[in-house]
Amino acid sequence: MQTATVAGLLAAVEEGQGGALWRLRGADRQLDANLVRHLPGAGGAEYTEDEVDVMLVVVSGTGILTLDGVQSHLSAGFLGLLPRGAARALLAGPQGLVVLTVHRKRRGMSIGPAAPAAPAAPAAPSADTPPPSCALHVVCVRCHRHAIEVDARYCSGCGTPLPG
Repeated sequence: MQTATVAGLLAAVEEGQGGALWRLRGADRQLDANLVRHLPGAGGAEYTEDEVDVMLVVVSGTGILTLDGVQSHLSAGFLGLLPRGAARALLAGPQGLVVLTVHRKRRGMSIGPAAPAAPAAPAAPSADTPPPSCALHVVCVRCHRHAIEVDARYCSGCGTPLPG
């Protein structure tokens, strides 16, 4: 059994530290849960989570959640469901934002696209043609996790923005 207190986790955080403060561990679990601290003004570009519904609980701080174009002002106690397929963006307020996210465990890493891609018109190969896009070369500077999705902008492990 994994246990912790939010107060204890927040007390142990260094000044200026953002990202995942706590997460569920263990291979046999059915859920993923993360306690994530977003620094003041931190936020990400809008993205769509196609795989899992996410329950979001605001533990402390303030911010703005944009879900399919509709903005919600966040403060401690906010509870919301972010349905899979919905476009979302999160922006931390001046005090920062600490959120707990809970969702079904994602599939493990696999080789190849998650869904069949539409056939592309064949291009004549040339010396200037770049290799196919692959995000496995993109590595989080904080937790050293490899990106899985080709268009990943944030680390799926700790939430840190990935290098361009």
